[in-house]
Amino acid sequence: MSDVIPFGLVIAVVSGAGLLSVWSNRVSERVRIPAPAIFLIAAAVTSDIFTPLEHIPVRVTQRVVTAMLILLLFEGGMHIGWRRLRTAAGPVLIIGVAGTVVTASGVAAVAHLVFGLDWRGALLLGVAVAPTDPAVVFSVLGRREIAGRSGTLLEGESGANDPVGIAALAAVLAAGSAGGWSAIGAGVGEFAEQILIGAAAGVCGGYLLGLAMRRLPLPSGALYPVQTLLGAGTIYGIATLAHGSGFLAVFVAGIVVGDLRTPYKAEIERFHSSTASLAEIAAFTMLGLTVSVAGLAHGTAWLIGLALAALLTLVIRPILVGALLLPMKLSRGERVFVMWAGLKGAVPILLGTYLLSADVAGATRLYKIVVVVVAFSVIVQGGLIPTIAHRVGVPMRVLEPEPWSLSVRFRHEPTNVRHYQVAAGSPADNTRVADLDLGEDTWISLINRDGTPVPVRGNTVLYSGDEVLLLVDPDQPATAAALFRAAG
Repeated sequence: MSDVIPFGLVIAVVSGAGLLSVWSNRVSERVRIPAPAIFLIAAAVTSDIFTPLEHIPVRVTQRVVTAMLILLLFEGGMHIGWRRLRTAAGPVLIIGVAGTVVTASGVAAVAHLVFGLDWRGALLLGVAVAPTDPAVVFSVLGRREIAGRSGTLLEGESGANDPVGIAALAAVLAAGSAGGWSAIGAGVGEFAEQILIGAAAGVCGGYLLGLAMRRLPLPSGALYPVQTLLGAGTIYGIATLAHGSGFLAVFVAGIVVGDLRTPYKAEIERFHSSTASLAEIAAFTMLGLTVSVAGLAHGTAWLIGLALAALLTLVIRPILVGALLLPMKLSRGERVFVMWAGLKGAVPILLGTYLLSADVAGATRLYKIVVVVVAFSVIVQGGLIPTIAHRVGVPMRVLEPEPWSLSVRFRHEPTNVRHYQVAAGSPADNTRVADLDLGEDTWISLINRDGTPVPVRGNTVLYSGDEVLLLVDPDQPATAAALFRAAG
């Protein structure tokens, strides 16, 4: 019993720090600095003040952050879903895979030719800072809705290129003991194996998890979110044991189950949204504890990091990723926005810790550079996202929270209920309910406009953004859906 009071103190301190992290989101909105930057900086300053925190083993940090990334990637995949992703699947695949590779190569070339790093260190640095980060992207875009494909493209890229970056770093480290063409062959083989096995495990695991979500009745509604949480962990573990990318498997599995109609789906989504928020706090806090603010001031690593961050933001990504965007059907403003919004975050720092634990020559210096690049990206790039979107003409609106819900429980799946959102330019946009060709067996039962229910009458006019709930004949084809989609 002697350790009860000390353990209680630890629980109080950790929970109190967590509460401050949650409340700091209010500060983040006011100062326009993404919340992950606040978590990272606060943890780094704390570790300098309470020096025992600096001695947390790197392997412990890696394992905690890995577990948190599983939660973030699965929730990110569910948030995107296949229905949204398929409109931008090709571009996501191109910039998620090819974009990561060319960015890593560009950073490596600059690090070697401009800053004098040896080729292996430069390549490891390039691979570490190349991936964009889902935690930061989802945090910055979380309450913002972006019109067009650019939002989906950024979210898809951040989820896809993290596994690519992690697999690429593993390939480079694994090939380190080989030489010449054998090193290149070993690296390419390792990379291809990780990606292919990870993608296959994600599709198969997501399909099986979806079957369980739909067809395996559980005695309590509280168990359904737990089932998906543990399912995501199982998919990660199996993919990793099969020498595939567990992170890619989890992300793909989330996409597979994202659009499924399943029992307790709303509760599952809310649960994973909450766990992802907690994961974001835990990941950036743990990574921040590995950073010494005082240590960054010594040497030239911070100068190299700032210069490299500026070049990556203003030159390397715009040129290399911008070239990949040329064949895609995006407006000029959307291209500029996507080129700017390649935010770095937890994954680059996690990859930096792998350099520390792998005893890479000059790992400490490389790690400091990675931290500075990430700090610049989160604070400067992330903070300017709304401004850049406005300047280049990418429509972005803030979604206000809707804390109140009206829910009705059904024993069986309501096959005669449909939910649609009125798209701009659709036949229903700016049209009276009485003028809609709904048919005799379909009627609108509820309209949600900006979080407020609107009475349904014949002269009620629908507008873009309205959510409508329809009661339909389940035996009739879903022809009403075309009324709420944009023309063309």
